[in-house]
Amino acid sequence: MNVCVIGSGGREHALCFKLKQSLKLKKLYCMPGNAGTEEISTNLNIDISNFEKVYEKIKEHQIDLVIVGPEIPLVHGIVDFLEDKKIRVFGPNKKAAQLEGSKIFMKDMCKKFSIPSAKFCEVRSIQEAEETLKNFQEPIVVKSDGLAAGKGVTICETKEKALEDIKGILSGKFSTSSRVIIEEFLKGEEASYFVITDGKNFKQIGTAQDHKRIGENDTGLNTGGMGAYSPSLIIDKPVEEKIINKIIQPTIQGMAKLGCKYKGILYAGLMIDNGEPKLIEYNIRFGDPECQVLMLRLEDDLIDLIQNCIDEKFNNNELKWSKNPCVTIVAASKGYPEKFEKLKEIKNLPKNEKKYEQIFHAGTIKKDEKIFSNGGRVLNSTVSMKDLRTARDRALDLLDKIEWENKYYRRDICWRAIK
Repeated sequence: MNVCVIGSGGREHALCFKLKQSLKLKKLYCMPGNAGTEEISTNLNIDISNFEKVYEKIKEHQIDLVIVGPEIPLVHGIVDFLEDKKIRVFGPNKKAAQLEGSKIFMKDMCKKFSIPSAKFCEVRSIQEAEETLKNFQEPIVVKSDGLAAGKGVTICETKEKALEDIKGILSGKFSTSSRVIIEEFLKGEEASYFVITDGKNFKQIGTAQDHKRIGENDTGLNTGGMGAYSPSLIIDKPVEEKIINKIIQPTIQGMAKLGCKYKGILYAGLMIDNGEPKLIEYNIRFGDPECQVLMLRLEDDLIDLIQNCIDEKFNNNELKWSKNPCVTIVAASKGYPEKFEKLKEIKNLPKNEKKYEQIFHAGTIKKDEKIFSNGGRVLNSTVSMKDLRTARDRALDLLDKIEWENKYYRRDICWRAIK
């Protein structure tokens, strides 16, 4: 069958890598893709926010299955649009996508169905914020309601800093929303838990832990993610049972009760403290860079899995995973997540000949047979080996050999797990 992945990041390159292994695949497309996906698929250079243009290309290339990678087209209703055109598409519809598209919707859902999460309040003015902050202890978490490319959440050490961030959001700092949530700070260790669900049944599709901070030892500004490893070492069987019984199942059942039946990837960002999980946030797609480590470890056919989800034909078989752990390290443009320069040539890239080690492209572009940086997060060095330290050493070795003027990456990814 002909399959198209929508998106242009490291997640989409990893999905293409995994789809390419399927015996069901006839031809693979990526829309719009990047310099890495161009090596293993046919890139279709289309503005994915223009759904009509997307549909034209799908018909032109006789695409049988569309897999939506990023959250923005999902939140804007691409699944509803394509389903109306009788296109098979994988991902949640617009109503269900509110789980990520609106933090207030997600928090209200948690409250309604008793899903453990941080205490929160929505505020609509500075005066209301000043009063509400009296009930919170520092540090305080301030969130913009809508999508903000990973920049809509700040952890504020003082109430003055919290007020400053709230003023920015209320005055339109993010075009997606001027609604604000104040939330208690949760202590513990973060982990990610992924399921694929047809709206009723689900399968666990991996665990991972990522590193959001730009600096070593998890310091500095928050980013979209500077690295990840799988499996998570803090999600043991007792913790997993709590995640399923207290968070995942109530969410799937609750969304159905709200008339928002959820089909697709459900990614729970969790805080785990003393064996007790609480929900930080939901994402409505694979994480990036978590997807990269999951796709290297997954042994099942991804097309089969997605087809069975769409058709609501899940069996009771558990998914098969490589026993080897996997690490991915994000190489970013120096200066990210603030100001950085693009279009720096990247030389000496490895050829991606081994299935257990891949350089996934995120923000890259190809011009005149040369590859250039084209974003903040640029490459993902992803390696699966016998243990985390060996995998990380190899991932660093691959990045060290790449020639690129303003590359930056952390050398301590999965430091807690190795320690």
